[in-house]
Amino acid sequence: MPFSLPLSIAIFVVIWFVVLFAVLPFGITSQRESGDVTKGTDPGAPVTPRLLSKAVWTTAISLGLFVALSIFARYVDMR
Repeated sequence: MPFSLPLSIAIFVVIWFVVLFAVLPFGITSQRESGDVTKGTDPGAPVTPRLLSKAVWTTAISLGLFVALSIFARYVDMR
């Protein structure tokens, strides 16, 4: 493993949050777009955010990126 355990965890967490913010807007339909605005809420609020599904996709994508970064760091000579 090219990174120590604490560094690996820190890198994965950073990658995870960056990917999360990239994945959050996918598949969102606002209340305004659906025509069903609940009184007292923002019309731009999502109807169904599907956060669990997005967390699973974020974890899978982040894992792939972390593995790719680890392979790159292991086999690239940085002199």
